[in-house]
Amino acid sequence: MSEHQKPRTQRVKYGEELRLRRMAAGLTQEELGELVVCSPTLISHFEAGRRLPKPDDARRIDRALKTDGFFERWLEDLGSKYNDYFAAVAELEQQATLIQQFALSLVPGVLQTDGYARALFCAYRPNYTPEELDEFVVIRTKRRRILDGPLKPVLWTLLDESVLRRRVGGAQVMAEQLHKIADLAEIGRVRLHVIPYGVGAHALMESLLTLMSFEDSAPVAYVEGLLTGNLMDDPALVSTSQTAYALALSDSLSQQESLALVRAAAEEHAHGQQ
Repeated sequence: MSEHQKPRTQRVKYGEELRLRRMAAGLTQEELGELVVCSPTLISHFEAGRRLPKPDDARRIDRALKTDGFFERWLEDLGSKYNDYFAAVAELEQQATLIQQFALSLVPGVLQTDGYARALFCAYRPNYTPEELDEFVVIRTKRRRILDGPLKPVLWTLLDESVLRRRVGGAQVMAEQLHKIADLAEIGRVRLHVIPYGVGAHALMESLLTLMSFEDSAPVAYVEGLLTGNLMDDPALVSTSQTAYALALSDSLSQQESLALVRAAAEEHAHGQQ
């Protein structure tokens, strides 16, 4: 397999199969769009794996392509509890051999404790029920399972010092969260670095960033904002993101210094000193 091949999620495979079946039926994207009652642009998004059809759309696709319910049945297996912009990222996390993440203001999802995640969801939503919060927390903390393996993925975590200082969920929740990160670093499961306030401006201060590398496909980069995310596989953009990460990493404290700072911040939270 070519090292430049893009990573293939189940969504991508679904889209590829749709494209092959459409071409075998002798239809253009415009023609299939007319039969499905959607735009050719939306068909293009389906085929690229950027979006999934709704059940009604999948049903009409099956009728148009005479695929006997194939795409509707497969769609049921692709349902995700994540937002559309993050679903592919969550799938790629499971395939990555190396994840390099930078967090600007909050602990990365894959490292969040239950208490920290719960506090975030309370802040995100003006109205919620305990049952909804429980579901959100379970979905978020399931991502921690990628750390169950002792070696892969290799996980680098680069934190802006602001992540350590913002008290999310109260003093004890924050102390527990920081000690958890430090524990993972001490046992060698996470490579931990902190960019201290004293550095001033640095290459990643405008955005969080996640870089993922794979055994048999090209790397990707992911950035995220409010209600949106951008998964990039364009080699030039990924290379620029990798350079920005390397520059920010060069401004960070060593692992031992970072670990000491995280432990100290945890104790300060625990004793109400922040």
